[in-house]
Amino acid sequence: MLLSKENVEKINVPGIALPAEESFELPERVLQFGTGVLLRGLPDYYIDKANKEGVFNGRVLVVKSTSSQGADAFDKQNCVYTLCIKGIQDGKQVISYNVNNAISRVLAASNDWQEILQSAHNPELTVVLSNTTEVGIVLSNDSVNDEPPVSFPGKLLAFLYERYKYFKGDGDKGLVILPTELITDNATKLKSILLNLAKQNLLGPEFEGWLLQANDFCNTLVDRIVPGKLPLEQQQQTEAELGYNDELMIMAEPFSLWAIETGSARVRERLSFASVDKGIVLVPSIEKFKEIKLRLLNGTHTFSCAAALGSGFQVVKESMSSDTFSVFVKNLMYKEIGPSILDAYIEPSDVTQFASSVIDRFSNPFLDHRWENIAMNYTSKMNMRNVPLLKKWYNKNMASPAYMAFGFAAYIKFMDSSLEEGKYIATFGGQRVVLQDEFASVLHEYWRDSVTVVAKVLREDSLWGMDLTTYPGFEESVTQYLQEINADGVLKTIEKLNIEWQVEY
Repeated sequence: MLLSKENVEKINVPGIALPAEESFELPERVLQFGTGVLLRGLPDYYIDKANKEGVFNGRVLVVKSTSSQGADAFDKQNCVYTLCIKGIQDGKQVISYNVNNAISRVLAASNDWQEILQSAHNPELTVVLSNTTEVGIVLSNDSVNDEPPVSFPGKLLAFLYERYKYFKGDGDKGLVILPTELITDNATKLKSILLNLAKQNLLGPEFEGWLLQANDFCNTLVDRIVPGKLPLEQQQQTEAELGYNDELMIMAEPFSLWAIETGSARVRERLSFASVDKGIVLVPSIEKFKEIKLRLLNGTHTFSCAAALGSGFQVVKESMSSDTFSVFVKNLMYKEIGPSILDAYIEPSDVTQFASSVIDRFSNPFLDHRWENIAMNYTSKMNMRNVPLLKKWYNKNMASPAYMAFGFAAYIKFMDSSLEEGKYIATFGGQRVVLQDEFASVLHEYWRDSVTVVAKVLREDSLWGMDLTTYPGFEESVTQYLQEINADGVLKTIEKLNIEWQVEY
């Protein structure tokens, strides 16, 4: 049995969340650019959850950039799909299944552009979503008369202009525009591009005024690991358990966050689905959430990466099964990164809650997040994520941060590479890793002298934008830990470090 609108009522599995029959008749209230798993696993999940609770009562019209060739899975399954949520939450394993029917139709911009423009006439429409990757929000030379315009902003502008003309500039027919692309100030940049495109297309000051005043552009931050399709064996096992086949089935971790920047009552009213899940937050500024995620999640990944590889671990969940390494990660977050980012907006409870969720996420037995992949562009990540943390630490402390210094020492050790057929190869913890790092050659040269390597790396302005040896005791700490790693290995050095910082968890 293939999952579809007709077959939903035949599913008889205890605990699975199913849509009500009448929910298939709900009006389209969301226009979504993209069919990707992040959108289906996060905003579409929230919308479906709200519909099941009778709150939002609206479905999603999806625009895809690729052309439809024959009946794809969305057509065959009436856009119904299963979201499998698997992972650790509050220290306990979680597995749940949700049959999602938030999506009503999927139209291809190349084939169905006039039908897409026709949907701009829908008075029920209130929200626009997008996830067109980081390169999607770019200025182009699109014309609103192209069928379709090439770029995402071009398509959106043509849609908004059609809506403006149809409703004769009605200020109540604007939309809440929520880009989820992982770029800073995503909505602010999109709005600027749309305004420039409107001027290029000579759409007139009246439309420009409607664009800016009737529509709400909200910067957003999304955070959820959505790997997408299950491995074949897991897919077959899950389908056997649920009693149906599903070509659109995807998996997501339990953790979810969608921070939306707004202080508007109009936006809050239109985003009624935000009330159904604590993972959605509507706040005047999302800077707090960006800082917490960047430092506690991404920063912890980066400080831990070389240490994990040097300990012989290949995937994140494997490293968290080690008591020694898991204590290292906890101490890094709770003792150093967390206290460093506390300010007038980030409270201790914010740090504790998010750090706890990071431990759950790192420990997820259903995800194979490879440390080797995390090590890509290692130097740039260290600079962007963790050098600012050092500054924050030293603004509050004079002593060197032990775990951050160890993370730096492990990074320097990992970057000790050999040059083989034009590639820089790191051999660490019994693993050979091809360095995909634009600064691999710089570190390779500095490692020609193991006595001076730490000082040279820390002082290199082109890497860090500053001289890190100016921080009291930092060079000495990094040097000491590098010597201990060389003498005793990574895990033995971490064990000694943990003993010095014994904390009960």
